[in-house]
Amino acid sequence: MGAKTLEGASHTSQENITTQISILGLLKYSLNVSQRAHVRLLSSSRGVATFTGAADTNVRQQLPHSTSARLWSSSCAAAGVSVAHRRYSTQQAESAEEDTLHTIISDTENVQGSYSKHEFQAETKKLLDIVARSLYSEKEVFIRELISNSSDALEKLRHKMITAGGETAPMEIHLQTDAATDNGISIWLKDSGVFEIAEASGVRQGTKIVLHFKDDCKEFSSEDRVKEVVTKYSNFVSFPIFLNGRRLNTLQALWMMEPKDISERQHEEFYRYVAQAHDKPRYTLHYRADAPLNIRSIFYVPEMKPSMFDASREMGSSVALYSRKVLIQTKATDILPKWLRFLRGVVDSEDIPLNLSRELLQESALIRKLRDVLQQRVIRFLLDQSKKDPEKYARFFDDYGLFMREGIVTTAEQSVKEDIAKLLRFESSALPAGQQTSLMEYASRMKAGTRNIYYLCAPNRHLAEHSPYFEAMKQKDMEVLFCFEQFDELTLLHLREFDRKKLISAETDIVVDHYKEEKFQDSKPASERLTDQQAEDLMAWMRNALVQRVTNIKVTPRLDTHPAMITVLEMGAARHFLRTQQLARSSEERAQILQPTLEINTGHDLIKKLHALKDSNPELAQLLLEQIYDNAMITAGLNEDPRPMISRLNQLLTQALEKH
Repeated sequence: MGAKTLEGASHTSQENITTQISILGLLKYSLNVSQRAHVRLLSSSRGVATFTGAADTNVRQQLPHSTSARLWSSSCAAAGVSVAHRRYSTQQAESAEEDTLHTIISDTENVQGSYSKHEFQAETKKLLDIVARSLYSEKEVFIRELISNSSDALEKLRHKMITAGGETAPMEIHLQTDAATDNGISIWLKDSGVFEIAEASGVRQGTKIVLHFKDDCKEFSSEDRVKEVVTKYSNFVSFPIFLNGRRLNTLQALWMMEPKDISERQHEEFYRYVAQAHDKPRYTLHYRADAPLNIRSIFYVPEMKPSMFDASREMGSSVALYSRKVLIQTKATDILPKWLRFLRGVVDSEDIPLNLSRELLQESALIRKLRDVLQQRVIRFLLDQSKKDPEKYARFFDDYGLFMREGIVTTAEQSVKEDIAKLLRFESSALPAGQQTSLMEYASRMKAGTRNIYYLCAPNRHLAEHSPYFEAMKQKDMEVLFCFEQFDELTLLHLREFDRKKLISAETDIVVDHYKEEKFQDSKPASERLTDQQAEDLMAWMRNALVQRVTNIKVTPRLDTHPAMITVLEMGAARHFLRTQQLARSSEERAQILQPTLEINTGHDLIKKLHALKDSNPELAQLLLEQIYDNAMITAGLNEDPRPMISRLNQLLTQALEKH
C-alpha cells in the first residue's frame, strides 16, 4: 500500500487505478490465489483524514474475491531464515495481554452499481508471472511488504496532514486471520488477467486488503504464523500493529533514538533481544550519521568470551540490517568486514541499494562506502575505549584479539591494516611483565634515528627473555615486543610496517647485521674463548659432521649464556611454511628449505668442550654436536617434534655419569 493508494482515496483518476491494478496483479500472482478459497488474512490500515478531499470516501476500487468493497495494498516477498526472537520486557509488553481487544476491521462495504471490467496487457501478465514465481525465495515476506507499504503510506498521510495544518489522529495497522470462512465468490477469471472494479458505500477511511489463500499457503491464515512473521520483520515499525485486536510491536527502535535518551538498562535489554544472549554488553557503540551516508546503528561487544565456534571463519555476521525500521536481513554479511563478526547489533540505512525483492544487497560503491565507514567508526571507538580504560580494554583484547589479527591478515589495503594494528597489544622488554603496550606507544619511545620496530615470538615471557635472539638484541639496547600468541607472527608478517617503520623480528635482525658486517664486542675476554685457529678447526669439523643439515657455520660475539643459535633470513616465514606443511620432513629436507646458519659462541663451555672432544672422543663429540644443533633448532621454533632426540639424550646422560 503506497502513498498513491491513500491519495487515490479521494478521486478515481485513471492513473491511480492503473497503478493499483498493477500492484494488485502482483499480489494475485505472488500468492497464487485460486478461484475459490477457504482461508484468508485481512489487513487494514487507518488514518483519520482531515486534509482537503480525503473525506470523500464514496468511491473505492473493488477487490476481487469479495462482494464487498475493499481497498488494497501491494505485496512482495523477501528471503530470511525464520528466527524466533525473544522479547525483552517493557511495561507496554508486560501489560499487553491485559489490554482489551482493539480492531477496526469489519464488513461495512456495499457494492453500488455495476462492475467495470479491466484486463492486464499480455506483457504485464507475463512480467507479473515471472516476478511472482522467480523473484522471491520466501513466501512469508508478503506480510512484511504489506506492513511496510502501510507504514510508508501512513507516514506520507501524516506528513500531508501536518503540512496542510490539520490535526493528526492515531494511525494504526490491523491484521485479522480467518481460517474457516469465505465471504464471497471469486470474480477472477482463471489465468485470464481480467478483474472487475465497482463503486461502494460504507467504506471507512483507510485501506483494506483481503487475501484468500490456496491450500499450500493456508499457514498464513494462522494467528501464530502471522505473529511470527510480524515479530521477525516488523517489530520496530513506527505505527501500532494489531493482530486480531492485540498489539504486537511494543519494542522501541533504539537505534533511531538520541543516544542521550537511552538508559543503560534499555541497552542491556535490547542487546539481549538482538543477540539472543543472557549476558550484558561489554561495550556499546551508538553511531548515527547523515553524511556521507544516512546511518543509524547500534553495536554491542558481548561480555562473554567467544567460543571456538564464534571465532571460526564459518561463523557469519550477527548484525541485522534494517531499512526504515523494517528487517531486511537477520545476518547482514556485506555491511561489515568479516573480522568484525563478533559484534552484535543493528544497522539501519535508507541509502542501501536493495534488489527488487528487498532480500539482498546489491554490491556497489555505496555498500563498500558503508562498510568502510562502519569499520573505521568501530576501530576509532575501540581505540578510544583503550585510552579511557586500559585495563578493561586489555581484558577485551585477550578475549577478542584473534579477530583483530584476522583483520590484518585478510585486509588488502595497507592503510586499513595499520588502522586495525592500532588495536593490537603486546608485552615489551621495556615494561614489567603483564603490562601491555601498543605499536603507537612503542614508536613514541623509539630512539632518534631508529627506523625499525623489533619483535620476538615465544610461547611466554620467560622463554622470550631467555632466548638467544633476545640475548643478541641486548647488545643493541633495543626495545623488543614479545609475541606470545600463535598468530602474532603471521599477523606482523602481513602488516610489514607501521607508521613508515618496518616490523623486524629479532632473528631476522641478526642476519641483517651480518650482511651489514656490523661489529659487536665479545662478552668474554679472549683468554676465555677459543682462538681464531681453534674456532676455524672446530667449524670445519662441524660442517663435515652435520653434512647437509646446515648451510653455514660461523662465530657470533652476540651470545653470552647460549652455546649456539640458528639464523634464517626470513625466520618467521620459514616457521609458518613448515607449520602449514602436512608431510613430515627429514632434517636434511628442512635444511634445503631453510638454508640455516649455525652461529656458535666460542666462549661457552660446551663449545670449548666440543673442541676438545672432537679429537679425544669423536663418538661423544658427535652426540654433543647433534644435541647442540637440535637445541638450537627447537629454540628457533623450527623443530616441533623433539621425541627423536630422546635416545641420544639418554646416551649423553649415561656417558656423563660413567665416572660417578
